Amino acid sequence: VEAVNLIADGKAPRIPQPEEGATYEGIQKKENAEISWDQPATALHNWIRGHDKVPGAWTTINGQMVTFYGSSLLDASVPAGQELAIKSASRPGLVTKNGLVIFGNDGKMVLVRNLQFEDGRMIPASKYFSADETTALELTEEEKKIAEDIR
Repeated sequence: VEAVNLIADGKAPRIPQPEEGATYEGIQKKENAEISWDQPATALHNWIRGHDKVPGAWTTINGQMVTFYGSSLLDASVPAGQELAIKSASRPGLVTKNGLVIFGNDGKMVLVRNLQFEDGRMIPASKYFSADETTALELTEEEKKIAEDIR
């Protein structure tokens, strides 16, 4: 009550805050979010989740910066998948039907669900090798009629 009364009367002490360390700049920067691969799976998972969504934990795949989103620890046998070489990783990742499986230095696994490329495209990690494929949409006669009616 005393503090409120001092403020109301305009007599509250004013202590200026030091400007040292004051900033509006984001603490987390993209260049500081690169994944260090010499860690156990739990640390990799924590790093990816800790940087999810901003700024995003990233690594280099095929010479391109790729950002990982949506990780979870995977406690199962090694799933079947297509190998994906990851720069500085001791073991290649595996693109599986559920996402990208990466390995910690302890041999345990982390599942990453989404990948974002430098150009901003985001894809499910399970579609990494089919990301560049394009399929033409083919409509049946009935669908063509509906499309024409909509137009």
